[in-house]
Parts: sequence; structure tokens; C-alpha cells
Amino acid sequence: MPEIFVIAGPASPDLADRVAKGLGAHLVATELRVFSDGENKIKIDKMGKNCVIVQSTYPPADTHLMQALMMAIKCADGAHDVCAVIPYLAYARQDRAFLAGEVVSIALVAKLLQSAGVRHVITVDIHSKLAMSHFASVQNVSSIPLLAEYASRMMLCRPIAVSPDAGGADRAKEFAKHSKIDALVLKKSRDKTTGEVKVEEKLDIDLSGRDALLVDDMISSGGSIVKQSIRNVCPSALDRRRCSKDQGSRRTRYYCHQFCPRGIRQGRPESCHSRGRKIPLQLSINLAGLIIALAKW
Repeated sequence: MPEIFVIAGPASPDLADRVAKGLGAHLVATELRVFSDGENKIKIDKMGKNCVIVQSTYPPADTHLMQALMMAIKCADGAHDVCAVIPYLAYARQDRAFLAGEVVSIALVAKLLQSAGVRHVITVDIHSKLAMSHFASVQNVSSIPLLAEYASRMMLCRPIAVSPDAGGADRAKEFAKHSKIDALVLKKSRDKTTGEVKVEEKLDIDLSGRDALLVDDMISSGGSIVKQSIRNVCPSALDRRRCSKDQGSRRTRYYCHQFCPRGIRQGRPESCHSRGRKIPLQLSINLAGLIIALAKW
């Protein structure tokens, strides 16, 4: 393997450290200065011929994206090859124009990274294949096997994997395949102008007494999950009385778990809330998958 220098972006220093250790590569810290007007300035003291920039672009997305571009263009000055590891790829959901006049923002992000000298991008559970198509060279690493393995260790009652919409059907089915459980796809529609989401309340299967595992590619605040999917999948999760009802030899379960590879917060939220009830979350980044992808790069 050629000598690799892992550049730790301001947004992902811990992940960069773990990636560098996994590759046996040099870890290079970056020096960040933020001016009073909000402008950023980045300094990188050491670079090699092969640079891996590790920088997630969670909110503030524009700031973290700009930092990634700064690091990329600096590395490209002397490096033979520049790869960007961006677990949370901002603007990936804007992969098409729904209304006339809208910008396909992920296409712009792809062009900016390429113009800054990035030759290859590695991301985690990108929103869609369409988003990937805007990049000249991109690799998507899935965390679904890790999440499925985690779920298999939980004491669950007749679990079922649920996708919030048709767009995530393949993701939920992959989760179900790894877990050897059933899968359900909710029918969701979104108003193209207001963005309001509606989920069809009638389900194709009775979920009474079952643990529903909501599988999605990302979560921001968790509000949509509580408001839309959870109230449709298991509305009784919000009813304390029914949650304590016994049925036969086992306590009836009205409990939803949310499984997604990426959270956009800097920390890792353990739950989202609705009416005082906790909805447990499990977030994951497939570190081993990133290491393997970089080793092949």
C-alpha cells in the first residue's frame, strides 16, 4: 500500500484518527481559525502524495463543505491523489429538480469537489443512486449489515423492518434480509411546494404485538419519524396504558426502534421524543467498510 496521509477535518477529527489507525497511515491535524465575520481559514502543515481528507458535512453544512474544499485544494497542490471521506454528504437529498427553477444541489457539490482536486469520494449510505450518479468517482459504504447485527442481539418480539417510503424500500429489504425478518414499506407522499409529508394510515399488515424497526438513511431532529412514521406504524407507542398490557405469556409490545446510518447532529442522539415518550435510535458508521474501501483505493 502506498504511503497515505489522513487529513483530519475540523468536523471529524475522531473518525479521522480511527481511519488513520485502521490504515496504518499518517494522521495530519488541521489548524482552524474562525474570524469574527464567520469566515474560516485552514492550515495544513504536512501532506504526502496520497491524501485522504476525512470531513463530514453535517450542519452547518455550508461551513463544513467549504472547509472540505479548502483542504482539498491545498492537498491537490502537491498530492498525486486526493480522496475525500464524507460520511454525511450534504445536499444528497437534493438529487433532482422537483419544480421548475430548482437547483440540483448535489450536482454542484460534485463539481466543486472535483474542481478542488478530489478524485474520489467515499460516503456512507448516500440518499440515492441518483445522487451518486452526479459524481465521476464515488463509493458508497453501507452500515445496514452492522445495524441488522445490532438488532439481532436485541430481545425483540416478531420484529419487522419498516421503510418510511418507497424510496427506502431497498434499504429496509436489505436490513430484513440480513436480519431474516419481514419488511414493510409505507406509502408516503410529499407536497412539492410546501414539503408537507403524508403517510397512508392503512397498513397492509397488522403490527399488533410486534416490534417495528424503522430503517432510514438519515435522521435530523426525529420530528418527522414521530409525526409521520411512528404514529402510523404503532400509534399505541404513545399510549402508556396499552404499553403495559399483557397478552398471554409475553408483554404486548408497542415499541418502535429507529435504525439509520447517519445522524446530522454533531453528537449521537440516543432517542427522539413525543409526548414524553422516548423513541430509541441506533446510528452507525461502518468504520470497517471505510477502511476496506480506502485500502482498495
